[in-house]
Amino acid sequence: MREILLISVRGEDRPGVTSSLTRILAEHDATVLDIGQAVIHEGLNLGMMVEVPATDHSSALLKELLFCAHELDMKIKFTPISEQQYAHWVEQQGKERYIITILGLRLTARHIAGVSSVLAAHGLNIDIIHRLSGRIPLEPGKKVPYACVEMSVRGTPPDGTALRQAFLLLSHEQGIDIAFQKDDLYRRNRRVIAFDMDSTLIQTEVIDELAEAAGKRAAVSAITEAAMRGELDFQQSLRKRLSLLKGLDAGTLAGIAERLPLTDGVEHLFQTLKTLGYKTAIISGGFTYFGEFLQKKLGVDYVFANELEIVDGKLTGNVVGEIVDGPKKAACLRAIAEQEHISLQQVIAVGDGANDLPMLREAGLGIAFQAKPLVKQSAEQSLSSVGLDGILYLLGLRDRDTGRAM
Repeated sequence: MREILLISVRGEDRPGVTSSLTRILAEHDATVLDIGQAVIHEGLNLGMMVEVPATDHSSALLKELLFCAHELDMKIKFTPISEQQYAHWVEQQGKERYIITILGLRLTARHIAGVSSVLAAHGLNIDIIHRLSGRIPLEPGKKVPYACVEMSVRGTPPDGTALRQAFLLLSHEQGIDIAFQKDDLYRRNRRVIAFDMDSTLIQTEVIDELAEAAGKRAAVSAITEAAMRGELDFQQSLRKRLSLLKGLDAGTLAGIAERLPLTDGVEHLFQTLKTLGYKTAIISGGFTYFGEFLQKKLGVDYVFANELEIVDGKLTGNVVGEIVDGPKKAACLRAIAEQEHISLQQVIAVGDGANDLPMLREAGLGIAFQAKPLVKQSAEQSLSSVGLDGILYLLGLRDRDTGRAM
């Protein structure tokens, strides 16, 4: 009768451990049903589930494995698995899987405990945990920019909305970001990332900078904030703000563009995305002049924004053509996906305001970045504790993959 064994090996990591043990298994014609290995610092943990054929005597196999482990100074443990237990284990593998990404400037045991407790409370089991950020140095003054851990979990939450709300509350209480994504084909095959511009790619609202130049900053800022909170219709608020800028010299635009402060992590993010072959887009309720300036600076592929009307070198207080509001942003996102011949599930959208929600919902992955509470609660994912290049962790990339200093 065939036997199924779970073999657990642990000890100091060194070359040749896996090859030595599997060579013995091969000599006994064993089938490896599952295998996993992890190394933390210098400690090796290796697990194998194997099927020993009925024609072989497992006692001889176990004796050889024990002798080999002794020679390697490793501890080895054997656990018999019944066919019923194995069948149940296989059945569990068919459950849905999700990826949990935990990131912040620093991660502690308290953060991991909080996330794992939420997962347990919602019936999800952790299979694998990886660290995506660089190794943490102990020398004074040295540190990694961000800390990030990724968990692969199994199961079906009874209430997905309640789970997301629990993560949102934990994120707020502990000052970390927690992303919860379904682990499917699309997650590993995103091709386009579209960004809002103002307060997303740049750390300001351009219209406020224009208002400063026109001496109308306070009045325009009040309207901007109300619009970002979703309290005003975007088209009406834009027209109202622009009317205050009538007569502004168009020559001021160049100076404002040169002074635009990029959001932390933007250049690293775009360099990495370009290396990986992603297409990028700016879809903004702001203005084409500044979107095209960033397009040249960052190598952006698509720009959709509002064109300021200029007559005789002065702003008229109007825009040319259709206003890019929330619904128009979603339409632009669909147009890019069609142009690139991809599914919307392969598109990521990033924004911070209420008018970004339609495109965040349209995309396969919608990320609210440094967003207002209304937007954060409505978006699928949110980032607030790190720079914009924290998005790379949501793609499953490690620091060593992206060239970030370790």
